[in-house]
Amino acid sequence: MDLILWRHAQAEAGSPEMPDIERALTRKGKKQAGRMARWLKSTLPRNVTILVSPARRTQQTARALGMRYQTRDELAPGKSVEEILAAAGWPGGEGAVVIVGHSPAISQIGALLLTHNPGEWTLKKAGVWWFSNRGGDGEPQVVLETAMSPRILKLRKR
Repeated sequence: MDLILWRHAQAEAGSPEMPDIERALTRKGKKQAGRMARWLKSTLPRNVTILVSPARRTQQTARALGMRYQTRDELAPGKSVEEILAAAGWPGGEGAVVIVGHSPAISQIGALLLTHNPGEWTLKKAGVWWFSNRGGDGEPQVVLETAMSPRILKLRKR
């Protein structure tokens, strides 16, 4: 199984008048999402499942892919690492699953998969971590296939 963790792109700052779930992407965030979406679309396998938090900023990030996706409450801000991994079917699922979600949970999942501890790592806004769960000598083995940031994609265009 492949698990692709995609943090939402840059969003508006929160305010007392606006619920967190309604925060939208900034202009920079829309560019970040578009840049990462182009790279992902050229890289993702055909039969991929895309699961997205109900928050506006994650919905906008996912829409940049131009692919069908499912909105899942289990990915909303404040949900646990366990809830998100269960929604993805990790580690025993089949195929590839993209999770478009939020920090700190997305970062905690990355840390957990690599170190077995849900640490407080940083995944840049609109960044992606791509993991595979492979069997090695009969034992499951988690592999970080790639990590990508919108900044690196921007640099590649120059």
